[in-house]
Amino acid sequence: MALHHKLHDAFFIEHPEEAGQLLESFDTEDIVRLLANSKPLNIAELLSAMNPAVAADTLRALPDEIGMEVLQAFSPGDIANLLLRLDKNRRKSLLRRLPGPLAKEIRLFMEYPSDSVGSLMDVRAFALPEDLTVEEAISQVRARAPKDLHDIYVTDRHRHLVGKLSVRDLLLLDPDERLQSVMRRDVTHIHPMEDREQIIELFTAQRFMTIPVVDLDERLLGVIKNEDIIKASQEDATADLQTMVGASRDERALSPVLFSVRKRLGWLQVNLVTAFLAAFVVGMFEDVIAKFTALAILLPVVAGQSGNTGAQSLAVVMRGLALRDIRPAQWLRVTGKEVGVALLNGIAIAATTSAAVYLWSRSPGLTMVIGVSMVTSMCIAGLFGAVIPIVLKSLNQDPAQSSSIILTTVTDIVGFFSFLGLATTFSRFLE
Repeated sequence: MALHHKLHDAFFIEHPEEAGQLLESFDTEDIVRLLANSKPLNIAELLSAMNPAVAADTLRALPDEIGMEVLQAFSPGDIANLLLRLDKNRRKSLLRRLPGPLAKEIRLFMEYPSDSVGSLMDVRAFALPEDLTVEEAISQVRARAPKDLHDIYVTDRHRHLVGKLSVRDLLLLDPDERLQSVMRRDVTHIHPMEDREQIIELFTAQRFMTIPVVDLDERLLGVIKNEDIIKASQEDATADLQTMVGASRDERALSPVLFSVRKRLGWLQVNLVTAFLAAFVVGMFEDVIAKFTALAILLPVVAGQSGNTGAQSLAVVMRGLALRDIRPAQWLRVTGKEVGVALLNGIAIAATTSAAVYLWSRSPGLTMVIGVSMVTSMCIAGLFGAVIPIVLKSLNQDPAQSSSIILTTVTDIVGFFSFLGLATTFSRFLE
């Protein structure tokens, strides 16, 4: 018996992928018994090679002490994917035993914003490895698949999504064929941090039964079902109308008056303050505007372009933060890139604007002022469009809720101040 244990331990250590595939065909109790004498690191390698559903069942059956050590051999994202397949009590038990910083990072991968695809995702997507035969796949479906299964997703041994097929198709195929040779490879998928509206559009346009959810490396995380989308679309249809005009998603048509006032008044006051700030900047240059009325005509052009530039940077950076594509170590690089883009765009836009202003005014001074102002204001707008959401994120604030209001204030003030300030400085050339 001792020799038998040594042999299968050696097999587990030297060939974890082959061993993991072999263990998938065993019952959970037998898998746990076979792993009883293995080291946690080796168990983790075996679980990584298994179907996630089988790996989660195995993890659920392991003692807490062993399970905790096994989990620490995975990446935080993989740990989250496994834990989400466990019942709530088991999940909490394991998280409590993990080191605090690791547990905190894992929770980031387990929690998704309420308006994201991830909030609708079912992590119990049924997936099978591409190297199984059709006969082996049917056996797995009978043993482990939920009763309402429609789509079977196919992955490689590193959980990358590579294809799919329906249960009906599986039953009609040659039993000796490998899944990789009979699956459909053109699989529409989506990232968990995408807005729920995008998944609603996909279901509406193409009538899917399910859509897989993948991470940035295209590893399968879960699945969205059409019944969940129908419910979400009904909720979003009315909520979006309210948030567009500054009302809260929590507000209803018959909400108490004071509740509605409390939800709306703050944003109205903030917008009023920003408007006064912009007006104050314009008021500082009242004399030069009165002397050169062309400045008042051109002022919205500069402010508008800086606002658009800042909004573009803001949108790109916020999307990167939302998709977790930007790490703290990359914040400076992202900011520099946005400033560089704004500079080049500013030069191009300034050239076009200067040409138009010169043809209209025949004033070299006014042409020079608006050209320099355009480049300056667009560069600063690009900078703040990147910096504002990054700073809010670092302060654990929601960038989506506050960034646009702050950015609008900055771009208006910068646009007005740069244009009118330069006009005042070089007023003798505007005669």
